[in-house]
Amino acid sequence: MTELLELWNAFRPMLGSALLLVGAVLAVIGTVGVLRFPDFYTRLHAASVTDTAAATLAIVGMALLAPSLAVVVKLAVVWLFLFLTGPTSSHALANAAHTAGLQPMIGRLDERDGGEG
Repeated sequence: MTELLELWNAFRPMLGSALLLVGAVLAVIGTVGVLRFPDFYTRLHAASVTDTAAATLAIVGMALLAPSLAVVVKLAVVWLFLFLTGPTSSHALANAAHTAGLQPMIGRLDERDGGEG
């Protein structure tokens, strides 16, 4: 049993670091999506999905690197807050935009812009 615990303690920092790295890469991909997508709704979708997933991966990575159980519990509370408020705020923004009359772009990009395709 102690050998398994020693193996876990040796593997835990690598796994935590890898999860933090993947979370950071996912956040950058979400940022690129926000900059590249054509309208408000697709940008909001890119931001909300990647934000929640990146935060989840980063928090799990930090929990694996945490020095005590108290820190893990605090990270779990932060994750719960982000997990509940992120999608809720994205839905509220999309609902407000729809109520205000903002229409999503439909069709191919070159058809809307008058370009050739």
